[in-house]
Amino acid sequence: MSEQLTLAAEMRGQVGKGASRSLRREGRVPAVIYGDKKEPVSIHLEEKALMRALMTGHFMNSTVVLDVAGTASLTLPKDVAFDPVSDRPVHVDFLRIGEHSTVTVQVPVRFIDEDESAGIKRGGVLNIVRHELELVCDASVIPDDVEISLKGFDVGDSIHISSVTLPKGSKVTIEDRDFTIATIVAPSALKSSEGEAADAAEAE
Repeated sequence: MSEQLTLAAEMRGQVGKGASRSLRREGRVPAVIYGDKKEPVSIHLEEKALMRALMTGHFMNSTVVLDVAGTASLTLPKDVAFDPVSDRPVHVDFLRIGEHSTVTVQVPVRFIDEDESAGIKRGGVLNIVRHELELVCDASVIPDDVEISLKGFDVGDSIHISSVTLPKGSKVTIEDRDFTIATIVAPSALKSSEGEAADAAEAE
């Protein structure tokens, strides 16, 4: 389960491009908290603390407690805007949620049991179609990732969502089709050898 993060924040006295630029020069990042049928709140965060949270690798699928002047708000990051030149964060949107609210998050997939895949052993290449799955889950139990076993899959096989065991309490947002997550494709050398064998069989 993704750990809960905590960030200190301060209220923004002024909003607008000029005020935001001034905050960024001071090492702060403008942000907004919205949702839960309450008025949006304009805040700003320390850029260094935000960068540390971003570098955890699971910021976007973790709940974040924002401490604003002693008042804590449980939130889920929904968007981070970055400067196209410096790649520094310039704005963050946080969705205010209840402790056991149902949330929609993008969760990375992680493949295991490669040594038990006949296709991988034969030199097949794992072609990942979806690196993340969009899941609906309880805000208190957001998974870090979704493990997908490659056991039993051979060259030419496709791994569909129906063969994946999702974390308890989670479900995919796409329920109207059995979509593909990955395939095991033959490498060039294997394709060539199989093609030669087929040509030889035809010649006979």
